[in-house]
Amino acid sequence: MAGIKEACGVFGIYDLDGGNVVPSIYYGLTSLQHRGQESCGLAVSRTDGERGNVQFHKDLGLVSEVLREDTIRNMEGDLGIGHVRYSTTGASVAENAQPLVLSYIKGTLALAHNGNLINTPELKWELIQNGAIFHTTTDSEVIAFHVARERVHSKTVEEAVLKTARKLKGGYALVIMSPRKLIGVRDPFGLKPLCLGKRDNTYVLASESCALTSVGAEFIRDIEPGEMITISRNGIESNKELSTGKHAHCVFEYIYFARLDSMMDGVKIYDARIRGGKSLAKSYPVEADLVTGVPESGIPAAKGYSEGSGIPFGFAFYKNSYIGRTFIKPTQKERESSVHLKLSVLDSAVKGKRIVLVDDSIVRGTTIANLIRMLKKAGALEVHVRISSPPFLHPCYFGTDVPSNDQLIASNHSAQEICEMIGADSLGYMQSDYLEGMAGHLPLCKACFDGKYPMDVEAELNKKIDCGC
Repeated sequence: MAGIKEACGVFGIYDLDGGNVVPSIYYGLTSLQHRGQESCGLAVSRTDGERGNVQFHKDLGLVSEVLREDTIRNMEGDLGIGHVRYSTTGASVAENAQPLVLSYIKGTLALAHNGNLINTPELKWELIQNGAIFHTTTDSEVIAFHVARERVHSKTVEEAVLKTARKLKGGYALVIMSPRKLIGVRDPFGLKPLCLGKRDNTYVLASESCALTSVGAEFIRDIEPGEMITISRNGIESNKELSTGKHAHCVFEYIYFARLDSMMDGVKIYDARIRGGKSLAKSYPVEADLVTGVPESGIPAAKGYSEGSGIPFGFAFYKNSYIGRTFIKPTQKERESSVHLKLSVLDSAVKGKRIVLVDDSIVRGTTIANLIRMLKKAGALEVHVRISSPPFLHPCYFGTDVPSNDQLIASNHSAQEICEMIGADSLGYMQSDYLEGMAGHLPLCKACFDGKYPMDVEAELNKKIDCGC
């Protein structure tokens, strides 16, 4: 996919036997790297040590670049959290890397956040009026400050987190580290994922189950929408006071975000994408010789299309895994040239054949147009494009960085016009009615396709903040 930035990834771990969790955070974040390649970091402490003794390190870059051996060798703790990030709210600067670590009157607090709030200005102004000074431009810092402020007037950190969460509107999964506790919170709609695992006497919270597997933890369950989990020496406690019973899971976790080997809210991601491809084959059949996918995001759906259509599946591209993602290039010209560095066509696989090319989305249309030209230059007779999501028509406010409408090709052009613009012989998008079946009949947020948001976004965005100016 070119043009859509993923959600962030969060990870938390508490070894009740006192073992060092730093290596596990490193491996957990590495397994979540697909969710954010902009910045990362970790924070750890010892629960049997002095309160407030938190070690942390964060910076711009990949996990392997930021959390180098010489950097984390001297870090040690039995309780810790980590984060990988793509910016949705806040600029791409080192100051916005997470986790956020605060020192305040009650001690220390570290927080990692996946998602995006829609009432950040209101929450931020409330803090500014009371003298808060912000060091980042993220909504995550706003959340952390509210927790710290509530903690002063609360008996426990859990109470402070719960009071804060009641104010939050949007999509979020939080992992929070206090001196003696690990807390996880998932937004009431379940827009952002969070799951729980266990390894011996160690508990793990993570955005995806693949992170549990990477540290040898057994998947226990998904944190429920609106649930807060507290892990301490006393075990696990669950609080569901935030739950409303109305769920809206982000559809793009199942189409694209989540790693192929993850399971999310009872749905195996690989199976979901196979089902999506089969639905495409049912909706948009075509006579062809080969079904192929755009690496890596389109391959599972292409396999499903092949199974649904009976057309053989094969590889048409070689991917150079050491080239950065195309959409982080600053100019369109650089984006287009990097496609040729990243992918090359396997000429013998496509020459003289009619190709079905499957991908998960079309955003601006430039990447898929380049790939079609490459296939035809290599001798493909026809290229029929199939997309395993409906057309992008609306912005996302919950943590998926969809470009503005003027950059969304489908917001200004019909499918037939797009087909002609990208040079395809035919074009078919996933029908919205098939999305629930693809995602195991979960209630979904599909607002980026149909404009139906699970909360009143417009009312929040149009609120006037009286700053006294």
